[in-house]
Amino acid sequence: MTTPQCDSLSVTMPRRFIKRYAPDPETLKQTRHLRWLGRSLEDPNCWHINRQSVARAFLIGCIVAFLPIPMQMLVAAVCALRFHANLPIAAGLVWMTNPVTFAPMFYAAYRVGSALLNIEPVAINFDVGLGALSNQLTDIWLPLVLGCVVCGVMTGLLAHAIVWRVWRWQVLSRWQERKRQRKLRRLERRAETH
Repeated sequence: MTTPQCDSLSVTMPRRFIKRYAPDPETLKQTRHLRWLGRSLEDPNCWHINRQSVARAFLIGCIVAFLPIPMQMLVAAVCALRFHANLPIAAGLVWMTNPVTFAPMFYAAYRVGSALLNIEPVAINFDVGLGALSNQLTDIWLPLVLGCVVCGVMTGLLAHAIVWRVWRWQVLSRWQERKRQRKLRRLERRAETH
């Protein structure tokens, strides 16, 4: 049995679910940090919701969310435009890094980087002022950056694989259900004629 072309049936549950929770394109176009992209925001490809563009958006959004840089949303938007990913999803996913989550995320990334470099991790005090934290950065920047890149790439690849598989499973399930319904209707019609 041949497998169906999944994207031709992509008007299914994944698309509706994503449309419900994705940031509004018009709102994103008016965002101060994205306005400079101008006409490239008018490209319909950056707003499409299909398996490839959504999976790429999850990959980009997760990687950028782990980068310890300012203006992550801008970086995610530029990457989404460059790699034909869904821009609202990629830009929205960077908000995984927020005032509540940034300390545990970056500390975990720092620990991963320290383990990879075989360096004993130092205690980081996130409650201190910026001056003391910047002094700590001279000691922790290399394991932090390495850990952020590794955690971002691993999280992004995992998210990409999950989105790809779930989307495909949903589409194939719907396709099988439609096939079953057509078969039932044919059997009912035959029963009525006999």
